Amino acid sequence: MRRSSDAVREQQDVEDWLRAVRSRVYANAERVPLESVADWSMDPAIGAIGHRTGGFFRIEGLAVYMPGAVVPRWDQPIINQPEVGILGILGKEIDGVLHFLMQAKDEPGNCDGVQLAPTVQATRSNFTRVHQGRPVPYLEYFTDTAPHHVIADVRQSEHGAWTLRKRNRNMVVQVGDDTEVESRDGFRWMTAGQVHAMLAVDDVVNMDARTVLACLPFHRAELARRLPEVPDDFTAALVRSYTREGMHATGDILGWITELRSETDVRLERTALSGLARWHVGADRITHETGRFFDVVGVKVEASGREVRGWSQPMIETRQPGLVAFLVTRIDGVLHLLVNLRVEPGLLDVAELAPTVQCTPGNYDCLPAAARPVFLDEVLGAPPDRIRADVMLSDEGGRFLASMHRHLVVETDERFDHPGFRWMTLRQFAELLTHSHYVNVQARSLLACVNALLLGPVR
Repeated sequence: MRRSSDAVREQQDVEDWLRAVRSRVYANAERVPLESVADWSMDPAIGAIGHRTGGFFRIEGLAVYMPGAVVPRWDQPIINQPEVGILGILGKEIDGVLHFLMQAKDEPGNCDGVQLAPTVQATRSNFTRVHQGRPVPYLEYFTDTAPHHVIADVRQSEHGAWTLRKRNRNMVVQVGDDTEVESRDGFRWMTAGQVHAMLAVDDVVNMDARTVLACLPFHRAELARRLPEVPDDFTAALVRSYTREGMHATGDILGWITELRSETDVRLERTALSGLARWHVGADRITHETGRFFDVVGVKVEASGREVRGWSQPMIETRQPGLVAFLVTRIDGVLHLLVNLRVEPGLLDVAELAPTVQCTPGNYDCLPAAARPVFLDEVLGAPPDRIRADVMLSDEGGRFLASMHRHLVVETDERFDHPGFRWMTLRQFAELLTHSHYVNVQARSLLACVNALLLGPVR
């Protein structure tokens, strides 16, 4: 889709604003030995690392048993944070156009500093002020929604490989036209097009914003009617995907999910960190003997523009960038996305819909050949003219240190048929995203990028 000069200027304006905020807002993370992280310690009774208040989260040991899987048993550290946080975007019509109040937020784990974040991004420990810091701005719009219009409100999962049954409440709340909402320093009203346009830029829109954006129930048919023109066959197929049922009926997909969840045996056993097989718990960090997967490290943070100006914490540090990718194809003129039903130990209900490929390619050097993702070669070997989106985006910077995933959307002419995969339209995703625990966080992040192909101007 060709970009107008106005759209180019608007994006440049947003980028200039972010640069200005970066000059005064920061969250600098300094590595410190894990055993000396202030206010955190190993609880000898359970062998887990926790905060002195009992709030925030714990780093625990987990033994995972999946009989019949390629890797049927393994141990790992995992984040246990049973509380439900709020990820909320505030909306308001300005001159007849819906705008979102986005926050310029830095997190200690961000690779490039300040990113576009939701209006509210807070764990329960944060918004109940366990840290004894300042109140979370705009929180009242999401804790008392009665006076406002709730566009989206659904609990969704976090990373099922790194967090244990962690969920966040994903919300979009629209205030009335006559409601005055002050745009505080570090916040900015942006249109949906402006926000989605930034998804074409590496590491600008944070993970929490992407998951909320994916839950937006856009009126797809109305959106299609407002397009001044459909510039190419791919975009036409994309538009139709928002309004059509897929080659697999939604009821059949739900039955497929229920069957796998019912038949898959996943058993979890809490264990002391010191007892994890093949993991070394040292004074400096917790690391796997192969040097693969991830480490648990300690950081000391100095920050500005936050509820508190400094703190220390453990974080998960990934060893190398990951990859999430959708293979897409046109079936009867309608764009379909190939989804995998993926089992992960930290998910609340066994399995959720995931991208076609979700992996860290370098990890498979020390795993059985059968563990290699089915369509990884098709994604990595795609010619440039078949790549519809390609952007590097970070994971949540409050828990994960410098963790990035390459987000790819690759078009193929093949209609792959594999028992662990199904073809779905964007309309079907939109229906499932009104319910909890059907679409995993990696797929939601990638869906935001797919929506950006239509909602945001393409580079």
